This record gives sequence, C-alpha cells and structure tokens, in this order.
Amino acid sequence: MSKVLSLQELASLVEDGSQIGLGGSFLHRAPNAFVRELVRRGARDLELVKASPGYDLDLLCRAGVVRRVRVGIAAMDAELGLLPAYRRAVEQHQVELEEHSCITIVSGLRASAYGVPFLPVAGLDGSDIPALNGWQQVDDPYGSGRSVFVVPALRPDVAILHVNEVDEDGNARLYGSPQWDRAMSRGAASVLVTAEQLVPRSRIEEQPELTVVPGFLVRAVAVVPQGAWPASMYPDYGIDEAAVERYLEPGDDALARHLEEAPEEKARAVAR
Repeated sequence: MSKVLSLQELASLVEDGSQIGLGGSFLHRAPNAFVRELVRRGARDLELVKASPGYDLDLLCRAGVVRRVRVGIAAMDAELGLLPAYRRAVEQHQVELEEHSCITIVSGLRASAYGVPFLPVAGLDGSDIPALNGWQQVDDPYGSGRSVFVVPALRPDVAILHVNEVDEDGNARLYGSPQWDRAMSRGAASVLVTAEQLVPRSRIEEQPELTVVPGFLVRAVAVVPQGAWPASMYPDYGIDEAAVERYLEPGDDALARHLEEAPEEKARAVAR
C-alpha cells in the first residue's frame, strides 16, 4: 500500500504532547511546510529535539506550539541573525530549555539507534552544560585513569524530515549533506517524510546509495514542493531572504501574512 498522504493528514499523525525531531540545519532543508501545518492545526505542548534549528524553532515558539526544547546552536543563518521569538520564549519562561551542543544531541540520538542507554562525548570538560543537565562522568574501565562525560539516549516519538525525492514505499533520498538526518531517523520511534517530488521505485533503485532513509523506517510521506521554504533545498532553490525578513516583522498580522504566503497555502488556494 502507498504511504503517501496529504500534508494535513501527515501533520495529524503528530499528537499533542509528543517529542518531535526535525531534520535539516538552520535555513537548509528543514521540513518547514510540516512545521507550518502544525501551527495551522493548533498543535500544543510539543517538545522539540534538534541539533541546529532555525526558522522552524522560532516559528514553533512564536505560535506557542512548544513547551520544551532540547537544542544545540540556534540561529536563522549568518546574515539573518538570531531567533527573536525563541529568545523571548526562553527569557519569559514560556518554554523550558535543555541546552546542548550539536554533538550531544547527535550522540543522544545515536545511543537510541544503537540500543544503548548513553554514549560518551569528548569535549565537554570545562563547560557548564553537563552540570546544568545532570550528565554523569564515568571512569575508563580499561585502566587509563581518564573519565568521560556520558550523554543519555534521546528517542523522539517522531522524526520529520524533508527530502528531495521519495517513492510510494517511503524510500527517501536527498542530495547534498544529510546533516543530522541519519541519526535523527535512526534514533526516533517513527519517521514521517515530506518530499519535493514523488518518483518511481525504479529511480530509487538506480542509485540506492542516495537513499538516506529506507522505506521500512518510514511511517508515511507527503509530497510538498518547496516544502523547505523559506529555507533552501539543494539543488532546487536557495534561501528566500526577503520572506525570512518579512517573517521577522513583529505582530500577529505579520505571522498571518507569512503563513498565507507559504507555497503550500498558495497551492491549496489554487486547488480550491
């Protein structure tokens, strides 16, 4: 049976209160149409896990969708600055923050994928992050006399990734860097995928090495052209900086205009 659903149907599979992981990095290949659909449907009390979020995290905070975040570095991108709604939400205690580095998020996801309770992470000595999160140090059992911090496994209820191509069985391929998506898809309990294009399985079979997530890991998919907008999607389109700047304008009216401007909303309007 085909795993292809509409975007609305796909977003409905995320229950309120879920812990979600989002693919991509900063303003690159994030599942932003899916994030906007969560906002439109009024999702609540989500917990976000992502190593390097950007627009996606800010939008979820601005719309009051998340109650807790576990994130590493967070920013739009170099020229477009930081995340004002996220910063405001943390400062005003509207969301709970568990601060990470990128590698501690990835290590927690890998621990889940490997079926172990934690993984050792180098480079945390001298940081306040272990103490803030209650992470433990363990002695080397092989007698070197060294100790290392260990990060607990992270297992999101669902990971949502945006890819270039997918077939009806859920085999998902992308071009360019996979960023954190392999660890995210292996560490989560289930995986949802949005894709720029639906392709036949024969195309997937031509270059199986490009399949970042095999179909047996994927619960359902939606075909959403420009699904990363206003972020980039290599090699199809770059960052829409003007749209990001319009999004950053303050106020509910600016947010409503931004949601109406989104490609998936324009496509729905044409279909109606």
